[in-house]
Amino acid sequence: MIIYLKKKNILKIDDFYFKCTIGRNGLSKKKIEGDKKTPIGLFKLENLYYRSERIKKPITKLKLVKINKNMCWCDDIKDKKNYNRFSRKILKSKHEKLFRKDDKYDLLIPIKFNFEKPEIGKGSCIFIHITKNYKPTAGCIAVSKKDFLIISKIINSKTKINIS
Repeated sequence: MIIYLKKKNILKIDDFYFKCTIGRNGLSKKKIEGDKKTPIGLFKLENLYYRSERIKKPITKLKLVKINKNMCWCDDIKDKKNYNRFSRKILKSKHEKLFRKDDKYDLLIPIKFNFEKPEIGKGSCIFIHITKNYKPTAGCIAVSKKDFLIISKIINSKTKINIS
């Protein structure tokens, strides 16, 4: 199964269409850290992370990971060891906290961009996450909470996302 990004504001999965938003500066084949662009390509998806105190356990075929206060994702180009890696403890280097006051990361699925052997500065923390207002992201793809929960029921561990 493949999720397709259509017209920069629609995700298509089979016969389903979901409104979305992407990076403030559009799409890029040459993504770099901080450029506010969404990377172009065909990518695998990771686990589904969720805030169990805010969201009922999602129905999905993806592996579920409960987000706690100590979880983060490194986006520090100076941290060669942890760059674009998930951590179960807060790092001293620059990072995205997954346990946020807002609800953007109440549900998230990392897109496996620059993932297996992260190249420093190529881009990090590219997620599918929640939005309420469809304002552009820093490079992620965001959908409504309702749509995210529907998407999570449709996809599985072999699903890929085609961003073009």
